Amino acid sequence: MTPSSWPRAALIVLLAAVLVLVLSYDRIAPGSRHTAERAAPEPAPVTVPSGFFTGSDATGVRRIAEVQRWLGGASLTVGHTYLPGDRWTNIEGHPALFEPWARWKEERPGRLFVLNVPMLDRSEDALPDGEVRAGLRRGAAGAYDAHFRTLGERLVAHRLPDAVLVLGWEMNGTTYSHRCGPDPEAWKAYWQRVVSVLRAVPGQRFRFDFTASRGRDAVEWPRCYPGDGYVDIIGLDAYDQPEGLGFEEQVAEEYGLAHHVGFAAAHGKPVSYPEWGLFRNGDNPAYVRGMLDWFARHRPVYQTFTDYCPHGVWECPDNPESARVVRGALGAPGRP
Repeated sequence: MTPSSWPRAALIVLLAAVLVLVLSYDRIAPGSRHTAERAAPEPAPVTVPSGFFTGSDATGVRRIAEVQRWLGGASLTVGHTYLPGDRWTNIEGHPALFEPWARWKEERPGRLFVLNVPMLDRSEDALPDGEVRAGLRRGAAGAYDAHFRTLGERLVAHRLPDAVLVLGWEMNGTTYSHRCGPDPEAWKAYWQRVVSVLRAVPGQRFRFDFTASRGRDAVEWPRCYPGDGYVDIIGLDAYDQPEGLGFEEQVAEEYGLAHHVGFAAAHGKPVSYPEWGLFRNGDNPAYVRGMLDWFARHRPVYQTFTDYCPHGVWECPDNPESARVVRGALGAPGRP
């Protein structure tokens, strides 16, 4: 570069840098949330399989139709519910839970049924680490095989043989008794055992979704990964937390959104987002725009919005601005 050409070259570089900053601002929701003076653009319509969790059994099925009307007639193609984890008889599943979802799924081709499956009973009883560790080791040794065999047989019998099973979700945290932290090696061996039992059920076509909570939490979630041969989808539960953390930071944080899609790509697996929603930052349309844009770019197998307060937008009137963004992205084309 000659001295006479330097000012012009420097100006070109400066203009390019400004252009990059402007484009980045418009593409991803600003970290300053909805308080930014410049309005962020609305996300493009989301075309990935989508659902709202609004309740279990027949209640959840009925509310899907109500949410669709709220969206202006848009079709939600994902039905997502949870097995109670209080006792083993509930983890085995019941006709009262499965039958309404089976009928919903049969009403229209292409619908997807997603079921969260606890790996241990007393799932939210704050069991001490020693008791969790002992339970994981018993599971890895086969003590609970019969319960999961019964679950698989009941799903097949109730016409849900192709369910996506979110097994032992948020294992990197502390909420559930099926957490990984007390013994990661036993946890992985137990997951492998459960998957093997369920895959042996005649007529099944299950897919297994390994879903951590976003970030490091109590333990690094990759430490809990049980191996490519036992996982079909790599999911992430990604709520708007902690307080003050902008969307870009949720992308870039340790074991955050970017790490998740990179990890899945490295293992040749698609991604999912079984749970996401508002939380510590209140009515935050910038977060919602960021997540919807993320789905449009990374094409998950499915995404399910958690719709009860404080997370939701349909059942939670405290979040009107976020509700407007969700309706714009997930609503029917041409909806007024």
